[in-house]
Amino acid sequence: MEMLECLDLSKNQLSGKIPASLAQLQYLAVLDLSNNSLSGKIPTSTQLQSINATAYAENKGLCGLPLALCPEHILKPSTTNLEKDSNFSFMQEVGISMGFGFIFGFWGVVGTFILKKSWRIAFFNLFDAVGDWFYVRTAIFVSKLRRS
Repeated sequence: MEMLECLDLSKNQLSGKIPASLAQLQYLAVLDLSNNSLSGKIPTSTQLQSINATAYAENKGLCGLPLALCPEHILKPSTTNLEKDSNFSFMQEVGISMGFGFIFGFWGVVGTFILKKSWRIAFFNLFDAVGDWFYVRTAIFVSKLRRS
């Protein structure tokens, strides 16, 4: 049965869903399930989606590729199609943006300090003043703790 290449079940008054095991027939080239009362989603496989849509004709309850999408797939957007269309995922784009932001920010500051000596001196004087302020505040806090 696994080597089956052609299957014609048209006009047999079949009803219900297409069995998922039909998707496992790897050599199936010709399939005709038309003019039945089949319903549900067509099982996903390369063989069943590559067969012409006329093979599923006159089955009013049948949906899925190669026919129209099923109602539950129409209501919610597919995220797989979005990822296939773009070259990068969202997290890769965030990482790339962060990398460029860091590079431009870093070289914006460091490049300015390299080129403008007066800005470099002013920055390090401010840095020393802030360090001194923290040292004095810490020393006062510690001495108050020791007294009490």
